[in-house]
Amino acid sequence: MVTAPHHLAASSASAVLREGGNAIEAMVAAAATIAVVYPHMNSIGGDGFWLVSEPGRAPWAIDACGRAAALATLQFYAERGLQAIPGRGPLAANTSAGAISGWIEALTHSKQRWGGQLPVSRLLQDAAWYARHGAPVTPSQVAFTRKFLPELAPVPGFAGQFLQADASVPASDTLRCYAALADTLDGLATRGLDDFYRGEVGAAMAAEHERLGGPLRQGDLQAQRASTVAPLTVRLAGAGGGAALHNLPPPTQGLASLMILAIFERLRLRHSIGQADGFAYLHALVEATKQAFRVRNRHVTDPATMAARGSVPAAFLSDAFIEQCASAVDMHRALPWPEPAVHGDTIWMGTADREGRMVSYIQSVYWEFGSGVVLGDTGVVWQNRGSSFSLDAGAHNALAPGKKPFHTLNPALAEFDDGRRMVYGNMGGDGQPQSQAAVFSRYAMFGRSLQAAVSAPRWLLGKTWGQETTTLKFESRFDPAVLKALAEAGHDVETLDEYSDTMGHAGAIVRLPGGLLLGAADPRSDGVVAAH
Repeated sequence: MVTAPHHLAASSASAVLREGGNAIEAMVAAAATIAVVYPHMNSIGGDGFWLVSEPGRAPWAIDACGRAAALATLQFYAERGLQAIPGRGPLAANTSAGAISGWIEALTHSKQRWGGQLPVSRLLQDAAWYARHGAPVTPSQVAFTRKFLPELAPVPGFAGQFLQADASVPASDTLRCYAALADTLDGLATRGLDDFYRGEVGAAMAAEHERLGGPLRQGDLQAQRASTVAPLTVRLAGAGGGAALHNLPPPTQGLASLMILAIFERLRLRHSIGQADGFAYLHALVEATKQAFRVRNRHVTDPATMAARGSVPAAFLSDAFIEQCASAVDMHRALPWPEPAVHGDTIWMGTADREGRMVSYIQSVYWEFGSGVVLGDTGVVWQNRGSSFSLDAGAHNALAPGKKPFHTLNPALAEFDDGRRMVYGNMGGDGQPQSQAAVFSRYAMFGRSLQAAVSAPRWLLGKTWGQETTTLKFESRFDPAVLKALAEAGHDVETLDEYSDTMGHAGAIVRLPGGLLLGAADPRSDGVVAAH
């Protein structure tokens, strides 16, 4: 089974599974395809994170985060008269792209331990075909191209890749070809994925970065490696009969995702919250989010920097600290907000193969179209994840060469005591951990079906992709009386459409102990669940 926010990506992964491929191989195929057909959400010029579950082994994760370039220093930006890193353009493209290094790491595991046999050329086949012959432009790509056109149109390479000859935005369902990207994918299929960093493709990308005036150089790409890491874990004794929840360690906000659910679980049991979507449920989850985000905003950054400052991620998941956070929640009044917001743009996908192996994967370019820079020689859209660095030398996320930027990305996994396993996730900056909490709690704590848990109305505290307000946003399908009660409790309530893109695109797969797979795709997306 596979769930993805674009049906062509789901189709690519499903075909690989039908041919005997495993969950990792299927995910690489999906990740390659979605990088072509959903270019406003992600690219091979972005980063990625993996969380993998397999029978008889503890879950493991892959950190495929690109590091800041060697030339990306505080002085580099000061010499250009900047007090903050720009969000768009070549100066925003200051970190390596880690996604493909993650594919390399994952496929190494696939081959060495799972006996994966499918060649890279097969896994990239669909992506290269869509790039060469055309993929339909989606309504969300049209909407966000139009919304951000004033800031994207002048960025090098953007107009040539994503606009019509007359500089207009292509209409929905227009077939759009990306010839240079097709050549790049064909080259990687022929020469191997490592060529992206240490071969012809890497050399071409580095040369263009230098011509455009950005700090990235060939040495930065050559140094890029993904790493296999241990996930963070928290146990919830009362969730679905008991479960261990796993997520990515820093530099991701996986810590916040786990904290929200751990804090909420205490509030749920302490205050006898018996139903989803009422005042107590929504208020408790929003207040748990605030507690988690306060930790995230003050501590989460490159793990090396956290260690130097004495911040231990697992300490924030201890019983004592979670209890401290839960005790700080007033179940009748909202904590004043906002904290600094996090912008983000992403896709999440899940796969499960016939051997019971499951992958939770997330891939991103940060903002819509990332930096907006399209490297014309290769067709690669480059991320702007490094624009989240601070140019304040005293900040915990201060820019430094080789440093990992803070990441909103955090694929999730749950292992239930009754034998069920669940991969789930969402895209959308601050919305990622909040939607994960909504989906997991509705399914595991309140007995909703998996699809109902994904489709049900959601909320979002703070900013996310395409939004500038820091209100507490709700889809209009919530009970008006509940929204009124939340406003009276001090929440700054804003109502959006019934099914709003602002809430991101969620998905989930659950494997039952007997092997039956349950899947859910988000009606807010262009995605499906594909299974056989």
